[in-house]
Amino acid sequence: MDATLQYLLDLLDLERIEQDIFRGASHPSVIPRVFGGQVAAQALVAACRTVDPDRLPHSLHSYFLRGGDPGAPIVYTVDRIRDGRSFATRRVVAVQHGQPIFHLSASFQLPEDGLEHQEPMPPAPDPETLPDGEEVLRRYADRFAHPAVADLLLEARRAVDLRYVAEPPFATPGRRREPRSQVWFRTNGKLDGDRDDPMLHICLATYVSDMTLLDSVLLAHGRGGWSVGDVVGASLDHAMWFHRPFRADEWLLYDTDSPTSGGGRGLARGRIFTRDGQLAVSVIQEGVVRVPREESA
Repeated sequence: MDATLQYLLDLLDLERIEQDIFRGASHPSVIPRVFGGQVAAQALVAACRTVDPDRLPHSLHSYFLRGGDPGAPIVYTVDRIRDGRSFATRRVVAVQHGQPIFHLSASFQLPEDGLEHQEPMPPAPDPETLPDGEEVLRRYADRFAHPAVADLLLEARRAVDLRYVAEPPFATPGRRREPRSQVWFRTNGKLDGDRDDPMLHICLATYVSDMTLLDSVLLAHGRGGWSVGDVVGASLDHAMWFHRPFRADEWLLYDTDSPTSGGGRGLARGRIFTRDGQLAVSVIQEGVVRVPREESA
């Protein structure tokens, strides 16, 4: 297994310090706070550890309350809200330095059959025809606010093979584009043995889901993003619905768009499809998206 993927799996393998209390480490981030996808994935792992393994997450709803400290551990406390015959509900609070930084509610369900329909998968080129993330980041490294940003982004994403279908926001600052973005992603390595757990695939997708979701908001306004330095922002809330089984170590298409922005906030929607066209996950997030203070003055 790739060493960087093993590092990410270790990051998600929380330490149990009491029956429903867990502790997790943090990954160094491009910005001076904990990456939102990390804290969301770890909180979901904590919730999963308190639920029977035959019940899988079908939805999560979360709020980012404070910027986390990437140099300090995070403690996750789980409340067992309800265990019903078909569904179970958990609430998780992530705490650092005595203050809550993140809140998550997750619902779990026993598998069952039911009526089915879905939106069709949008067209997208095969992932093998696209440049990998390192090639894209190196190509546009001169656009970043600091020379070290490309290396920091590479380090943060090294466990994931993430491929942009079109140029990312940091490639075209100053040019307004359709508020839509697509990326293919999968883990850099297969999950096998004890690691091949449906819950872990869901938690890994949760981790990746926060990487590019707000790109569609940036594209609408010709903004390059936090790495370029022409916006200031952060995730506010994050919701996901898990519809069908999928594997995080096989190619998944993440199709996102932004229906609106205003009041210093932008809304983004995402759909994650398996390569054979199954709609696996739906995502919605609102984030703070502000112009830098000196630009708005």
